[in-house]
Amino acid sequence: MKTRGFEVVTRYKDAGINLPRRQTLASAGYDIEAAEDITIPSIWRLDFVRIFRLIRNGHQLYERDFEMADKILKPLLVPTGLKVYMPEDEVLILANRSSNTFKKHLALPNGIGVIDADYYNNPNNEGELFVQVLNYGVCPLHIHKGDRIAQGIFMKYLKTDDDHPISRARLSGFGSTNEEEDD
Repeated sequence: MKTRGFEVVTRYKDAGINLPRRQTLASAGYDIEAAEDITIPSIWRLDFVRIFRLIRNGHQLYERDFEMADKILKPLLVPTGLKVYMPEDEVLILANRSSNTFKKHLALPNGIGVIDADYYNNPNNEGELFVQVLNYGVCPLHIHKGDRIAQGIFMKYLKTDDDHPISRARLSGFGSTNEEEDD
């Protein structure tokens, strides 16, 4: 019987996706690769600087400015082509690789990704893992298929004595267990 592991989602079945591997005997994390080529633009090359100047100089911001800022500062989602299965009392933590921040100026704006066991095979996207990233470097960053972009660490978690979870099925991800909830 399978306990925990990674699988390739249907849409990448024949795309040569590598299942994550630990790189040394003592590695806690499984290195996760990008499923396709993608360019991550620098936040400094976007209109982010204009919005920052308006805020810094105390100018009035209008609805159009807020909408533009929200659009500009959204993280990009790097597809992995993977889904993950694990026991109900485990979680997969998606963490940045130390070389991403040090060498590539690539950050995970959410700090870590928390992948719950019930994300597996959800009806919205089959449970495909995506890595949220922002490029705070000056130049665009070209990620190639097969580049290691994150690491996944399986962990057990504890529940409180009076734990009574809301009984509803997961429909999506990225901060929402229910499509009606606001991210």
